[in-house]
Amino acid sequence: MEAMLFEEPIRARNLDTPYQVAIEWRNGTLLADEPVSVGGQDKGPDPYTLLLSSLASCTLSTLRMYANRKQWDINGLRVALNMYQLKEPELQTVIERTIFFPEIISEEQRIRLLQIAEQCPVSKILKHTIQVQTEGNTENASA
Repeated sequence: MEAMLFEEPIRARNLDTPYQVAIEWRNGTLLADEPVSVGGQDKGPDPYTLLLSSLASCTLSTLRMYANRKQWDINGLRVALNMYQLKEPELQTVIERTIFFPEIISEEQRIRLLQIAEQCPVSKILKHTIQVQTEGNTENASA
C-alpha cells in the first residue's frame, strides 16, 4: 500500500440537526449541510459543493504557485465550476471549470496556465480511476 496523504484521517460525524455533518481535519471543523429543498438547513456546503470547492482551491493554489515560480505578477485569478451527469450510454459526470484571468496576461501565459490547471493534484485524482474502499467498524472512530 502507498503512503497515506494525511497523517491523520479526516473524520466526520452526524449532528443532531438532520443532514448536518461536522467534518474535522487537523486544524478545525467544517459544517456540511444539505439544501432546504431536500430537507437540510443550508448552513454549510453540500457534498457536491465540497467536491467542486476542492477542485477550485487546488486549481487556484496550483496556478498561484506556478505564477510565483515564474515570477509572473498575476493577481485576481478566479475560477467557476459546475457539474452535471450524462446517463447515456453510461453514467458520466462532467465538471465544467472556467478560469478567469486578468486582462493583463499574455496569450502564452493564458495557454500555459490552462495547461497547469489540468495538472493540479485534485484534477489528476478526478480524471483517473478512483476506488472507494468501505468497511464497517464498531470501534470508536476517534481512536
